[in-house]
Amino acid sequence: MPRLKQAGREAENPFANRIFDILFGERDPIAEPGTETGTPGNWWTVFNIVPDAFKHTTEGFQFYRSKNRKLDPKLRELGQTRAGFAVGSQFVFSQHCKASRDVGLTEDQIAAIPHWQVASCFSPLERAVLAYTDGLVLQRGRIPDGVFDALKSGLSDEEILELTYITCTYMMHAIMSRALKLEYDDVDERIVEIAAPKDANTDVMSMVDKGGN
Repeated sequence: MPRLKQAGREAENPFANRIFDILFGERDPIAEPGTETGTPGNWWTVFNIVPDAFKHTTEGFQFYRSKNRKLDPKLRELGQTRAGFAVGSQFVFSQHCKASRDVGLTEDQIAAIPHWQVASCFSPLERAVLAYTDGLVLQRGRIPDGVFDALKSGLSDEEILELTYITCTYMMHAIMSRALKLEYDDVDERIVEIAAPKDANTDVMSMVDKGGN
């Protein structure tokens, strides 16, 4: 379950209710969750507890899909999908694998996004976009000049700004999904202590140290 409460149609948010109609039909999004892509849909119901946040972020989706955008949708999805993977968000990564397919990325390219550095299926510009995305997400905006120069050789300033804004927005969505345990990111912490066998000496390095001396 998400870590925060949810708000459905009973919240009487007209904007959210229109979105719920699109995603859930006549179903109650909390009592009968589930969208066409297989997600529970609780991203929407959690955001609906703050109606203007719901509207703000939904309009952000409309921004990146607007016909006014100059950035190639394939490059946009490379950034969004790689951001989801780099943050470790199963939800953002999974959803944007689907979106990548919709805009024309090949199955080989989608499969190679996690290991793009050693993949041969990307163009020089696509590799620059992926390297830039890693700089934004993994290095918090520390972009080497060589990466930025490669990006500028193929994109206008306007396209780079769009790429930067959209990719960073999806880094935020990925982080929030993990923090609030939304959608496919409602998973247990994997890094936990594994219990040793009963009556075992649990200080392994102490055993090795003694054995080596």
